Amino acid sequence: MSVVCPTRRQLLLGLSGAAMFSMVPSKAYASRSTKGIRSLGLHNLHTGERGQGSYWVDGNYQSEILSDFSHILRDHRRNESAPMDKRLYDLLFKLKESLNIEQEFNVISGYRSPKTNAMLAAKSSAVAKKSYHMKGMAMDIALEDVRLSDLRDAAIELKLGGVGYYPRSGFIHVDTGPVRTWS
Repeated sequence: MSVVCPTRRQLLLGLSGAAMFSMVPSKAYASRSTKGIRSLGLHNLHTGERGQGSYWVDGNYQSEILSDFSHILRDHRRNESAPMDKRLYDLLFKLKESLNIEQEFNVISGYRSPKTNAMLAAKSSAVAKKSYHMKGMAMDIALEDVRLSDLRDAAIELKLGGVGYYPRSGFIHVDTGPVRTWS
């Protein structure tokens, strides 16, 4: 016994108008990438400043919130700020989602001026001379209720940039540069 399967064209031509329209969804859904709200909370451990807000709404970055975040993430040693890479906020948001948390990120370091970076690099071999911190593309972070190793593992799994692990200092480094890891 042979089974004959109709072609797509035969199927469509054989359907009545009502049957054909029932195959088309009654509602159009927007892509998840263009609709929704992305919110973050940041706590700068050096200045004590906190900021929270919806930095992305329905596909649009919110310049006022981004400006507030850049101020919170400024180089506290020189009181200099720079615009931070928007992808860094997206990385933190995806970390928050993957860990299923709502708490704010404790920030140890955000933007670093070249002078501050040079001073820190002179004191420690753990500070890169061409650090992504100077480009506004990196943050050193921790979460109060999340084990540091779990935070590191979640960041590595995202594959959105570099992840450094500093358990003795109590933070991980995340950046929007090439995907790589180090301890």
